Amino acid sequence: MASQRNGTLYLGVTSDLLKRVLEHKNNVVEGFSKRYSVHMLVWFELHETMESAIEREKAIKEWKRRWKLELIERLNPAWRDLYAELA
Repeated sequence: MASQRNGTLYLGVTSDLLKRVLEHKNNVVEGFSKRYSVHMLVWFELHETMESAIEREKAIKEWKRRWKLELIERLNPAWRDLYAELA
């Protein structure tokens, strides 16, 4: 998730993507995404298991920021909010 194009990024794991994005958009949960207005779903991956999703999350969190931006732009060059396409 992002605050805007090239803005603040947030990475997390969930078993219910649509519900979790709505929580971010509506500032339901106190924390990072609320504090930094991280409301746009700009990238996501689906995984077969929660374990593989968590492994991937931990790996990406170790990446340089530039690599994360390149990952987003490879799949979503316009930085569209993908939530509208999923809902």
